[in-house]
Amino acid sequence: MTIAHSPCVLVIETDESLANQLAFDLQEAGYEPILAHDAASGLQYCRDSQPALIVVDRMLSGESGLSLCKNLRNAGMCAPVLVMMARDTVDDRVACLEAGADDYVIKPYRSEDFLKLIRLYLKPDIDTTEQLRFGELVLDIATRRAIHNGRTIDLTMKEFELLKYLMEHPREVLTREQILENVWGYDFMGESNVIEVYIRYLRLKIEDENHKRLIQTVRGVGYVLRES
Repeated sequence: MTIAHSPCVLVIETDESLANQLAFDLQEAGYEPILAHDAASGLQYCRDSQPALIVVDRMLSGESGLSLCKNLRNAGMCAPVLVMMARDTVDDRVACLEAGADDYVIKPYRSEDFLKLIRLYLKPDIDTTEQLRFGELVLDIATRRAIHNGRTIDLTMKEFELLKYLMEHPREVLTREQILENVWGYDFMGESNVIEVYIRYLRLKIEDENHKRLIQTVRGVGYVLRES
């Protein structure tokens, strides 16, 4: 039985058998699953239901899961997005993150691993009043929104976690390895421009044209949050 007021999780999965298994596991774990079997209906459910989290298969009929993910982010959807995929290469992981996904689930499907990831992204905030501040930039931990010069900025899960990590270490040069380990929780093998992509996202959102750059690149090392 679905628990009242439980978080809504939208599953966009072409394989009906797998979709039903995902829905069953989510419901048993106390979440409210909604199923969609293609990108178009999934996008409509996102608009109508405003789910707390979205699970999308990379291989959808009609439109790829990554393309749908990009469309969701372009439409302003900030809920965490998990992509289900069969391959686990560096290129595949990077492609998911660059599309705006927060994480990924590797097939074959394992209920325990899947639900552990869901709980990680939907865990309640312990301190709902905490804010981080750096000059005119404020990060509200409860709402996962940034405020800069009076302007409220919506952030995706990974944008929030990256900015939070930077603001927890102001004026400290953070290496790419530190950022990968602390924001994504693992290290990429080989070259990856995921960090650069997300730094660019943050700069576009929080830095005004008429103000100095807040997130600065330290060439060959990493990034630092400091005044110009």
